[in-house]
Amino acid sequence: MKQFSREVTTVDRAYFENEIQFVLKKLEQSLSVFNQDQFPAATSKGLVYPAVSNTDWTSGFWTGILWLAYECTQDEKYREIAESGLPSFQRRIDERIATNTHDLGFLYSLSAIAAYRLTGNEQARAIAVKAAELLAERFVPKAGIIQAWGDLNDPKECGRMIMDCLMNLPLLYWASEVSGNSSYAKMAVSHAKQSASYLVRQDHTSYHTYYMDVVTGEPKYGNTHQGYADDSCWARGQAWGIYGFMLSYLYTRDPSFIETSKALTEYFLSRLPEDGVVYWDLVFTDGEEQEKDSSAAAIAVCGMLELARHLPLLDSDKPRYEKAALAILESLSQSYTTKDHLYSNGILKHAVYNKPRGWGIDECNIWGDYFYFEALVRILKDWRPYW
Repeated sequence: MKQFSREVTTVDRAYFENEIQFVLKKLEQSLSVFNQDQFPAATSKGLVYPAVSNTDWTSGFWTGILWLAYECTQDEKYREIAESGLPSFQRRIDERIATNTHDLGFLYSLSAIAAYRLTGNEQARAIAVKAAELLAERFVPKAGIIQAWGDLNDPKECGRMIMDCLMNLPLLYWASEVSGNSSYAKMAVSHAKQSASYLVRQDHTSYHTYYMDVVTGEPKYGNTHQGYADDSCWARGQAWGIYGFMLSYLYTRDPSFIETSKALTEYFLSRLPEDGVVYWDLVFTDGEEQEKDSSAAAIAVCGMLELARHLPLLDSDKPRYEKAALAILESLSQSYTTKDHLYSNGILKHAVYNKPRGWGIDECNIWGDYFYFEALVRILKDWRPYW
C-alpha cells in the first residue's frame, strides 16, 4: 500500500489554540438558538443548521460540543446549556421517542455520560444507565450482535449490524462499570468480535452493513447502506471502525482490537488524496468528480490519535499515525472550515451525510463539527474520552 506523505507545515500549540478559538467563536453564534429542546439538525442547509427537536440520532453531538467547550474554557455557560438539555434526553428515554435504534450510544455518551464524568451529576448517570438498558434490548443472542435499527422482528432489518455501532458500545461498557452488571459489557464484546469477523474484509476494507441469521447465528451477507456499492468501502464506515475498535480496546484491553484498528487505518491511509481528506467512498481518488467527506477525516483523526496513544513508544507505527493525523487535521483547518463563511453556524464544511439518498451533500454535519473539535482538544489536552 502507498504511504501518505503530506508534510505538516504549521503545526504548533499556538496554531491549534487559535483553531479552538475559531470553534468557540462559531459556537457563540448558536448558543441562543440551540438549547433545552432545540438542537442542530443532522446536516446544514446552505451551511446553516436549522433547529430541530430531540428526535434524531445526532442530538448528542451538539451536547458533546458544549462539554468540550466547557473543558477548554471552564466557562459555566457551556455547562449550564449542556445540562439544560438533560430533561430532553430524560424525556426521550422515558417515553421511548425514536429509541428503536442502536444510536443510543451516540445520544447518551456525549450528553449524559459526559455530564456524569465531568460533574458527577447523578441524574445524568441514571439517564445513561437507562439508555444502556434500552440498547441491551437490541442484542440478538444467537447472532451475538446488536441490531442496528428497526423492529427486531422486521424481516428486512433483523440481524443487521453496521460499522457505526462500534461507537455505541461504550455506553454498554460504561454501564457495566457503574452498575456492576457484567452482562452489558459481554454484549458489547460479542458485538465487537462479530464486527471484526464479518464487517472487516480480508483486504482490510469494510462492509457498511452485514446480516446475520437470528435463528441459527450463521453469517449471511454484507452490503452497503451509505456507500457507493456493496463491495466498495464507505469512508465514514472505515473511520468508525478505526475509532470504534479502539474504544472496545479501552474497556477490554484485548490486543486484537488494536490490530483490527491498525489494519483499517493502513487501508484508510493508502486511499488518501493529495490533501489528506478522503472522498465519501474510498473507491474514489483524485481526479474523479466526487465529493469529499470531511467528517470521515475528522473521525479518523480522533481514532488514529487514540490508536497511537496506546502503542508502545518503540512501535514504528506510533509516530507515523500521529504525523498522519496531524497532517489531516492541518488540512481540515486550512481548507475545510467555515472561516470564510461568517453567516454559517457550522464548523466543518465539505461533508457528506448520505450520498445515495441525496442527504447533506457538501454541507456541514454536526458529527463532523464534533469530531473536529474533539481532535483539536486531543492535541492540546490529556483528554479523557466521553465514550
